[in-house]
Amino acid sequence: MFTPERLVLARKRRRMTLAALARKSGVSAQSITAFENHRKVPSGESIASLADALNFPVTFFQAPKPVEMQPDAVSFRAPSKMSALERDSTLSSGSVAALLNSWMEARFKLPRPNVPTYPHLSPEEAAERVRALWGLGEDPAPNIVHLLEANGVRVFSLAPDCLEADAFSTITSGTPYIFLNTRKSGERGRFDGAHELGHLVLHCEHRIPHGPDSEAEANRFASAFLMPKAGIFAQKLNNASVERILSAKRRWGVSAIALTYRLRSLGLLSEWRYNQTAKQLAQMGYRSGEPNSSMVRESSKLLAKVFEALRTQGLSGADIAKHMDIFPEELNGYVFGLIPVGMSGGGETSISTRPDLRLVRS
Repeated sequence: MFTPERLVLARKRRRMTLAALARKSGVSAQSITAFENHRKVPSGESIASLADALNFPVTFFQAPKPVEMQPDAVSFRAPSKMSALERDSTLSSGSVAALLNSWMEARFKLPRPNVPTYPHLSPEEAAERVRALWGLGEDPAPNIVHLLEANGVRVFSLAPDCLEADAFSTITSGTPYIFLNTRKSGERGRFDGAHELGHLVLHCEHRIPHGPDSEAEANRFASAFLMPKAGIFAQKLNNASVERILSAKRRWGVSAIALTYRLRSLGLLSEWRYNQTAKQLAQMGYRSGEPNSSMVRESSKLLAKVFEALRTQGLSGADIAKHMDIFPEELNGYVFGLIPVGMSGGGETSISTRPDLRLVRS
């Protein structure tokens, strides 16, 4: 059995052109084209050569057809800065993560999607509606990754070679996905999660999530979602000093720059005061990071529970990867930073579980 779509997926995942794969595998570009286009079935020797060149097990190419993530349905931060190979590799990594999700759904009952769509509302109004639907009131949002997962969004980390994408989101076969750069600070990771939620809520159906306008809308949604208007007003941050902003940002779990921008958008800082504050924060190192931050990067509750349940059944990360027909290092890329687990050598560290997320085996 041979699945041509999996050869295409693997080649794009490894950022290889037909010519590059031909050189590395020793299989002619003409033959590879015929394999991918269903015109020819490769011999066992050819499959082995291609699998070795692409760093996927032979069995990967014999499994059922994967779900393909379409470029028009994915929101990238700066698509113009990505090469076609980078874009295709990132989309293909999302498809592999979707295979992991399907594998988990076949064994566990995971939360169903509960993400509303408000394409005709302003970002501020949409954020208020989602907060109300999810029962957040005007308090700071809790762990964003946990919140997304509880409402049926599948959250994975960006593969190490796809960090140029920064973060992205999409809906595939009715399931919403968000991919996060887990190398960022805790504050910026929370904003990324809320930003991608904004895309899922605002840019759906006929609204294609592309271009600077949609990115600006997602930013405004994230700002309103993480820092609700009534909650910010209640803190009395009119003309807040830098010291006051640095203190308040810890309550909301956001970066100092994000809070400063939100205060300006709500009329609590004048344009002059905003510029002076932003300049001072940049000089202190807050433009590119969060100096001396004690916020821990948010992790996944759902993935931790799934992997813990599987571990109690005697399944290691390496076993899971084998079931998925990929190598452990490939699997590790989609959970890196989201659960304390290492799979490169087939071993795992212990994973803590949290009792308030219900995970039912199906």
